[in-house]
Amino acid sequence: MDTREWLVVNALPGVGPHRIAELVARQPQWPEGWLAALPSKAASALRLWYEHPSKSPLQRAVEASLAWQSNAPGRTILHRDHPAWSPLLNQIADPPAVLWAQGDLSALERPTLAMVGTRRPTAEGAHNAKTFARELARRGWCIVSGMALGVDGVAQQAALDAGGSSVAVLGCGIDVIYPARHRALYQQLSDSPGGLVLAEHPPGTVAHPAFFPRRNRIVTGLSLGTLVVEAAEKSGSLVSARLAMEQGRDVFALPSSLHNQQARGCLQLLRQGAAMACEPEDIVNELQHWASEFLPPPMADLSAASSMPADEPLPDALLGLLGASPTPIDALVQQSGSSVSECQQRLLMLEIDGWVASRAGGWVRLPRP
Repeated sequence: MDTREWLVVNALPGVGPHRIAELVARQPQWPEGWLAALPSKAASALRLWYEHPSKSPLQRAVEASLAWQSNAPGRTILHRDHPAWSPLLNQIADPPAVLWAQGDLSALERPTLAMVGTRRPTAEGAHNAKTFARELARRGWCIVSGMALGVDGVAQQAALDAGGSSVAVLGCGIDVIYPARHRALYQQLSDSPGGLVLAEHPPGTVAHPAFFPRRNRIVTGLSLGTLVVEAAEKSGSLVSARLAMEQGRDVFALPSSLHNQQARGCLQLLRQGAAMACEPEDIVNELQHWASEFLPPPMADLSAASSMPADEPLPDALLGLLGASPTPIDALVQQSGSSVSECQQRLLMLEIDGWVASRAGGWVRLPRP
């Protein structure tokens, strides 16, 4: 099916994402199979458009979206048959039929992590969001969020400032900036390399409270895992965490003080089985089970070297043998040609200087500030 046909399916009356996904699973022929499988009202609307498009109200919606796409560079209407469509979305129960996209589509080619949290983070929470997003972006990960105030915006801005990628999923039309305070972030996501804005709703659709849970399922559905930075006990971020779990994705939470009311939701998630993340390496290592399908080979063991200036000399050649995944000491001995005692001594000096750390299974290289 082409873009025009997917726009028609998306606009059919009384047919939502879940029903469309069920129909797609049957692999019906277009349009005969769809006409036979759709409810009567939607089938009548599709038949009118197919036979007499000029008389169909669906045609106006199609033309409006195609006009939006052609009016400026960097605009794309994504759907299941588009080459840039993320296959991760096809794994959830209710993927959007269409996504309006503005920005750099290559952001969807990177391994993705959703970062969510309170709109009123503490100073510690904002710092943690910035640090995790920056370090993961430097390792080639794309940060996905909802461009909301607080943790969302802090994380996405940090990823872009680090020269990395970030995708914002809006709870409104692609041309509606919400919240208005994030106009500069919206422009940066739309115009910068690695930045991308997505919306499930047609251009011109204003934000509505009912749209945000729907947006959250796309944020988590696009992502290999979801990191909750700070969240109160009753928080929309916990809804995102629940959605991620239902979608079969990993959920991470940052530990915090028992007295931090803005982080009580994170403690609740940890009690429910979310993985604790104390540093970015915890997330990278935990998500290695996606490596064969969604992480390019260099990404699976990408070291912190990608965040270092090319002209900064390494203090020890052992660093070239270390990455984000633990390397056993015997492997380092074999690859470096050093004795066990010499290797241990060199690692100790590197650990003191903050270059490496010992982890279960071996040694890892740490990110540089």
